Amino acid sequence: MTRIIAGFAGSITLATPGSGTRPTSDRVREAIFSALEARDAVAGARVLDLYAGTGALGLEAASRGAAVVRLVERGTAAVAACRRNAAAVERQAPKGAVPRIEVSAQPVLTFLVSGATNAVEGGGSWDLVFMDPPYELDEAELARDLEALVPRLAPDALLVLERSSRSPEPVWPPGLEPDRRKDYGDTTLWWVGAAAGAQPADGAQPAAGAELADEL
Repeated sequence: MTRIIAGFAGSITLATPGSGTRPTSDRVREAIFSALEARDAVAGARVLDLYAGTGALGLEAASRGAAVVRLVERGTAAVAACRRNAAAVERQAPKGAVPRIEVSAQPVLTFLVSGATNAVEGGGSWDLVFMDPPYELDEAELARDLEALVPRLAPDALLVLERSSRSPEPVWPPGLEPDRRKDYGDTTLWWVGAAAGAQPADGAQPAAGAELADEL
């Protein structure tokens, strides 16, 4: 069972596709969000959840105060689950404080290179990005995704990338700087910052809580 852990939608159960997704465990999500909230990196943030699956990471951010959340997923069943879960979270939001949650039904690379179709409303770029691709995703394809992501990041944005602990370190493109690696059993989290000198989309503003957590 996958659920929202905390925030205004805490405890609601999320719909899951019959197969083909690997939701991030509650333990790992709690570790992620404890670190993020310690640096005030969620409240008011513009959040992008790539390879969203059920949308658990992006929707956890919405429940904890993110302003804008975009879930990107290509699988038909997973897209349907994301939309159902987004609607469930929105129904729990306090009156007058409903986050903007959108679902993009397309491949991640297509989304990232599509220009205006993935721009944040009002200009700017993404403050916080979750990326949880299938463990079997080819390393070259992951490298292409990461390269395409760089221009979509706000200054001092933060990327949390989930991979198998057996996977090699990703090939980091110019514009991304890995800060640390943390292992949780078979899962590895890479905490990655936007490098100085990266070229964000026009109108980008500094990310909420730019510093990476010292203790994860």
